[in-house]
Amino acid sequence: MISQSQTIAHLGERLKAYRIGKNMTPEEVAQRSGVSRAAIYRYESGQPIRVDVLGKIADLLQVSLESLLGVGVEYFSSALGFFERMRQLEETAEQLSVLFGPISYLLTTDEYDRLLSDVLAESIPPDVEGRVQFLLEIEKILKILKARKKSYRERKPHIISLISAAELEYFCRTGFIGCNNPRGVNLDDRVRAAKREVLNIIELLRTQPMGVQIGVLVDSAPGASFQIFKQANHSEVAVSPYKLGSFANIRIGVATISSAPESVRLHNDLTLQLWERSLKGDKAARYLRDAIGL
Repeated sequence: MISQSQTIAHLGERLKAYRIGKNMTPEEVAQRSGVSRAAIYRYESGQPIRVDVLGKIADLLQVSLESLLGVGVEYFSSALGFFERMRQLEETAEQLSVLFGPISYLLTTDEYDRLLSDVLAESIPPDVEGRVQFLLEIEKILKILKARKKSYRERKPHIISLISAAELEYFCRTGFIGCNNPRGVNLDDRVRAAKREVLNIIELLRTQPMGVQIGVLVDSAPGASFQIFKQANHSEVAVSPYKLGSFANIRIGVATISSAPESVRLHNDLTLQLWERSLKGDKAARYLRDAIGL
């Protein structure tokens, strides 16, 4: 069971994630809420916060007190805020169970990061309202994502990654692109980039490094992406509409994070069911090589 001190610390983490999701600095929150800048920094570091002050900040960030307190479900209509919250949870998680397509970002190569900026920019339609703001957010998202990968590689929590073979096939067929026929893009290069990532997964399947378990799904897979963050006495589950692969999405949808026992249990059960039916190790590696023609 989570302690009261941990609850307060998590409140500060949520406050920071929602602030980042609103593209606001601590100084802006302080100025617009009438709270000192030093106080905002204290609250985000896990120091206690008065209820009336919390209400002011919640109104400013347009988030419910329930979400800030972690009561029930946290809702994120910003990919930026959601990925920051994932980063926070991953920093203390002992085990991660992941179904994010086409490949869990944490298991991608550094070459993937070098292309991701272009792919995310391609995913923003030229005529979409707020396009300039979305493009400005990409650099912030990449910074958070790289911090997630760095933390994962340093801490090495156990990871169970479920991957859809059909989604990998599609990834290799279309290439690592953000939209249909992106301008000025060599599609052959993007196909090679996608195949590079699949070859990396095949190598992980073949070598089976300690702490990494990968299951390849060859039949139906859930349409929604999710990730379970497990600690010794506490677990949370994130369900996301955001995508970082081909036809990426960082602008549409509502992601949720919940510590509700029923949600955690149901997603744990789903992970187990999918894991039991998935291919592993050399058998999975051979299947992917044959299916994708690598």
